[in-house]
Amino acid sequence: MRYRRLGRSGLQVSELSLGSWVTYHNQVDVDAAVEMMAAAFDAGINFFDNAEAYAAGQSEVVMGEALRRLGWPRLNYVVSTKFFWGLDRAGAAINRKDTLNRKYLMQAIDGSLQRYGLDFIDVVYCHRPDPHTPVEETVWAMSDMITRGKALYWGTSEWSAADIRAAWEIAERHHLHKPVVEQPQYHLFHRKRVEKEYARLYEDLGLGLTTWSPLASGLLTGKYRDGVPADSRGALENMAFLRDGLTDAAKNAAVAQLAPIAAELGGSTAQLAIAWATKNPRVSSVITGASRVSQLHDNLGALAVAERLTPEVMARIEEITAPLAG
Repeated sequence: MRYRRLGRSGLQVSELSLGSWVTYHNQVDVDAAVEMMAAAFDAGINFFDNAEAYAAGQSEVVMGEALRRLGWPRLNYVVSTKFFWGLDRAGAAINRKDTLNRKYLMQAIDGSLQRYGLDFIDVVYCHRPDPHTPVEETVWAMSDMITRGKALYWGTSEWSAADIRAAWEIAERHHLHKPVVEQPQYHLFHRKRVEKEYARLYEDLGLGLTTWSPLASGLLTGKYRDGVPADSRGALENMAFLRDGLTDAAKNAAVAQLAPIAAELGGSTAQLAIAWATKNPRVSSVITGASRVSQLHDNLGALAVAERLTPEVMARIEEITAPLAG
């Protein structure tokens, strides 16, 4: 496993990390989480990604209990959470969902700490931008979270370049803790934000990236070339919004063209896709997901494939996927 600094910060995270979206609590119980996190840790993964909204807080509970059972020294691993959506999705309570106001954020961190059973969380993200709360209010709240020792670093997820820069400049002006990382979607068919919109932020602000969905929710595994398998993420009712994208004919045809390239490199199309994401030097960590240990080991195989991605191979991949990339 190789490690990269989280942007310009001194924190080092594993090139591949393990996330809990969709899987924890829904498909993965505590026993399975312990097994997978132990296997990931043994392979060198030190960053475990989570969010308040995943399984309405239960994903944090599962990961927290797994961490207690594993008993690793606190310095040896990095965990995250994210705030915005809230837990009260069905109710109408004001200040409890779809916000980054100070009241919500300062109480949300306490809830996550309780669910995790930790004294602090390493990286806390603003899960989406909030157009109704002044950016300055959010920046002060996130900085205060760190000052009070409840978090160590903060960042954003799916924010525009303009909003990230605004937040950074407010922090700079008031000598507050600055955002150091952004968590965007990034894969062969979804690139423009990482490669173009954020381009100036890497040097100007030292922005790091922990990217999600390297497999495009499974599309890049090739499993959706003939429809939606019954045991796949696309078959889950709460993932129905993904189905049109997963069954896109042009993209599935491109995935089929990637298969022989992957085979030449001794890997699968999924490993090729993950490996491709790691080749971007701006990416601090590529977040992978798994519902069983065998999937985790398959994902880890991407590290060997990445070593075989020569400029010539990268050009062949580009020719196939770039015309379909957004």
